[in-house]
Amino acid sequence: MSVQNFENALTEYSGQAGKSKFFVRADYSMKRITSFRIGGNADLAVYPADAKAFAFALDAAKQNNVPYIVIGNGSNTLASDKGFRGVVFVTTDMRKVQIDGEYLTGGCGVLLGSVGTNASTAGLSGAEFANGIPGTLGGAVYMNAGAYGGQLSDIVYSTECYDLDGGEFLTLDNAAQQFGYRHSIFMEKNYIVLSSTLKLQKGDPEAIRAKMSEHLQSRREKQPLTYPSAGSVFKRPEGYFAGKLIEDAGLKGTCVGGAMVSPKHAGFIVNTGDATANDVLSLIEIIKEKVYAMFGVALECEIRFVGEK
Repeated sequence: MSVQNFENALTEYSGQAGKSKFFVRADYSMKRITSFRIGGNADLAVYPADAKAFAFALDAAKQNNVPYIVIGNGSNTLASDKGFRGVVFVTTDMRKVQIDGEYLTGGCGVLLGSVGTNASTAGLSGAEFANGIPGTLGGAVYMNAGAYGGQLSDIVYSTECYDLDGGEFLTLDNAAQQFGYRHSIFMEKNYIVLSSTLKLQKGDPEAIRAKMSEHLQSRREKQPLTYPSAGSVFKRPEGYFAGKLIEDAGLKGTCVGGAMVSPKHAGFIVNTGDATANDVLSLIEIIKEKVYAMFGVALECEIRFVGEK
């Protein structure tokens, strides 16, 4: 692994481009780039400016045997207390939005709230369900995020990605993305989401904004937004709701160190101020074991763990 050679490659690329194409920080705290506010330091954090720069950096990491992970808003991620030995690509500088008729195209780093704002301003309906989901478009496509009866697969028309194995840019239509519940082909292939085009419908801007406000207010009332968290910890088991099972198991308010099952919504684990990744992982195991013992339901984690265990 040669992190220095990787950095040198990025510097040379920016020099050829005539301007900086990457924001780079060494020994960067994962607490700063995850919504849990948990984690040790990564060797490097790299923010690519655009799709071509991102693809170049991905190739450079591969050529120099530098491990990497990709993070958007870090809202579905638990980072190791030991950090990450390699480079963390953070996509939030790739946030350009374009609208052409009923099609909205956004970079992988566009926040879903911005997608909703741009859509409503243009009088486009269909993305209201995503308002308030604290993630980026790329991350939402990757995991087929959803809420309030909608999911990204309902509105994604096509997605541009980079095939790191083949070294080429691909454009996948909806069917080729193989969406399922909290699943997509991007979890199976070495495809990195660069941008996505959504097919929306014309609507009344005021009605669209009212629906978005309704969803946002519902989130504020039902979810523990005053504490750092990674959103819903578990996928919805078939025929059940994870939060209800956890609540019925009497686990609301249960703590391990600084990690706590939210008293407001049992489907969330929150960081009360000094939680470690190990605290969260231990609490997850307690939840899974008790729910299975009481109800025979095996809970499956929705958040992803990154870094050294």
